[in-house]
Amino acid sequence: MNAVLGYLTLFCFLAYANAMLTPAGVNYEVQALMEIKKVLNDPHNVLNWDENAVDPCSWNMVTCSTDKFVIGLASPSQSLSGKISPYIHNLTHLELVLLQSNNISGSIPLELGMLPKLKTIDLSDNKRLNNNSLTGAVPVDLANMTQLSLMDLSFNNLSGPVPRLLAKTFNILGNPMICATGKEAECNGTTPMPLSFSLNNPQDTQPSGKSKTHKFAFAFGTSLGCICLLIAGFGFFLWWRQKHNKQIFFDSNEQHHEEVCLGNLRRFQFKELQGATNNFSSKNILGKGGFGHVYKGRLHDGNIVAVKRLKDGNAAGGDKQFQTEVALISLAVHRNLLRLYGFCMTPTERLLVYPYMSNGSVASRLKAKPTLDWSTRKSIALGAARGLLYLHEQCDPKIIHRDVKAANILLDDYCEAVVGDFGLAKLLDHHDSHVTTAVRGTVGHIAPEYLSTGQSSDKTDVFGFGILLLELITGQRALEFGKAANQKGAMLDWVKKIHQEKKLDMLVDKDMKNNYDRIELEEMVQVALLCTQYHPSQRPRMSEVVRMLEGDGLAEKWEASQRAEPNTRCSRANEFSSSERYSDLTENDSSLLVQAMELSGPR
Repeated sequence: MNAVLGYLTLFCFLAYANAMLTPAGVNYEVQALMEIKKVLNDPHNVLNWDENAVDPCSWNMVTCSTDKFVIGLASPSQSLSGKISPYIHNLTHLELVLLQSNNISGSIPLELGMLPKLKTIDLSDNKRLNNNSLTGAVPVDLANMTQLSLMDLSFNNLSGPVPRLLAKTFNILGNPMICATGKEAECNGTTPMPLSFSLNNPQDTQPSGKSKTHKFAFAFGTSLGCICLLIAGFGFFLWWRQKHNKQIFFDSNEQHHEEVCLGNLRRFQFKELQGATNNFSSKNILGKGGFGHVYKGRLHDGNIVAVKRLKDGNAAGGDKQFQTEVALISLAVHRNLLRLYGFCMTPTERLLVYPYMSNGSVASRLKAKPTLDWSTRKSIALGAARGLLYLHEQCDPKIIHRDVKAANILLDDYCEAVVGDFGLAKLLDHHDSHVTTAVRGTVGHIAPEYLSTGQSSDKTDVFGFGILLLELITGQRALEFGKAANQKGAMLDWVKKIHQEKKLDMLVDKDMKNNYDRIELEEMVQVALLCTQYHPSQRPRMSEVVRMLEGDGLAEKWEASQRAEPNTRCSRANEFSSSERYSDLTENDSSLLVQAMELSGPR
C-alpha cells in the first residue's frame, strides 16, 4: 500500500511540474518575471534575477507559496522606472503587487484585471522623477475585482472617467485630474466585501497568450494532480483508521476557544496570548513605556505578532467603552498606519495584538548597522507624514496621536514607515476630550502648550513630527541629545543656532559619511523648524507638511515664517526657552522620564 502511494505521489508531482513548463522547458513564472524585468530600469540592481533558474522562489523581491507558486511581487521605493509589463498576467497565483514610491510611468496594464487571486495592489506615489507617473484611466476589469482587499493608486497622474471601485479599501487621492481637491467621494474609502464573486465571465480570469496545447497540458496536469491527491488522501485515511481503530469525537469544550470578532478584529482568549508570549516572559519583551510592555508572540497558526499589555488594564474604562475605542482604532486603515489585528479583554487585563514588524522602530534602526541611507530616511519621513495626515484629516473620527517619536514609527520588511500606537492615549484617557490631567508623551517631543496646559491638538503631533525629522537627520534621539561637547541645550535650540550659522553639515548623522543631498538637507531642516514653531497656530497642518516634503510650497511657507519671526520674538520675551523647559524636566520630573522609554520597540 505504501509503495503504491509513493509511486502515485511521484507520478502526480512530475505531471504537475511538467504542466508548469513551456515546450522549451522553462518555468512559466520565470519567463513572466523576466519579461517584467525587461521593461523596467533597475538602477540599484535589486531585480538580480537569473533567467536560467528552475524556479523564482529564491529571488529577491519575490514571494512564493508553500507549493512554489509566485504569490507576491514587492519592490517599493527602489527607484524603478519604465512600465508594468502585460506579462504580469502569466503569474496566475499572484496575490500581492507592491510597486509604490518608484518612478514607473505609462498606463496600468489591463492584464492586471485578469489575475483571479489578486488581493492587494499598491502603485501609489510613482511621480518622484521628472513628474513621471502612471497615466490613463483605471482599467475597468481592475476596478471590478471584488476579491481585492486594498487598491492604492494615489499620487499619480491618472485620468477619468473613474469606474466604481469594488476593492474593500481603495485610494486614488493625489491624482489631480480626478481628485482635484481630495474631498471627492470616489477618491478613497471603504466598501463592504461582497458575499459572493461574479461568475458571469469566467474566461476573463484566464491568462491569455498561451497556445491551446499549453492550456490543455495545464488543465490535464491540474486534474490529474487533484485525482491523485484524493486517492492518496483516502488511502491515508483508511490506513490511519485501521491503525487506531477508533471513532472521531469533537470536544464540546472547544466552543469556548472559538474566535470572537468585533468587525474585522479578532478577539483572543487571554490564555492564548499567554501561551504565545511564553507567559509574558521578560525574554519576549520588545519594548516598554508609558502605555505598557510589548511582547513578541507566536500564535498557534505560526503567525508572529506583537502583544501590547496595557498598564492598569482594569482601570481603562468599562468593557463597552474599551470595545468602542478599539473598534474606532481598527477603522483607521492606511498603508502607513500599523494595523490592529485583535484584542483581549478580561476583568483585569486589556491587550492589543498587532502584526510583528521585523525591522523594528526608527529609533532602534538609527542605532543599527548598516546605517539608513539618505533616500530611505526621506522615504520614512514622507511615509510617517502621510500616516499622520490620514489620522488628522482623512480618518473619521479624527485621531490625535499625542506621542509622535522615532520609537513609535515602525518599519516593515521593506523599510516603509508605519505609524504605531495611535489612539492609545484616547484608550487610557477615556474621560477626557482635548484636555487631559496626565500628559502622555515623551520628553523632548512634547509641544510647549501641551506641556504647560495639558491641551493637545493636531498641532501637538506636528511638533512631535518636526522633532522626528531632526532625529532622522542627526541620527540621535531628542532625549539623549546634548551629550557631545559641541551640543548645548535642547536639540531644537541647537539646530536653530546651527541653521542660522549656515553650518548644516554639523547636523548630519556622521554614519552617512556625507552621502546626502545638501539642498534636500536644507529643505528638511526648514520643514522641521516650521513644524516646531512655538505657537501652534503658526505650525503647518500635516497636509501642508506632506506637500512640502514632496517639494511643493516650502519656499513660500518658509519666507512667510521669516517675515513673522520678529513679531514672534517680541511676543515670547517672557517665555522660557525650550532648553530651559526641558532641562528642568529632565532633572526634576522622573515620572515623565519613565514614559520616555521606548513604547513600541521592534515588533
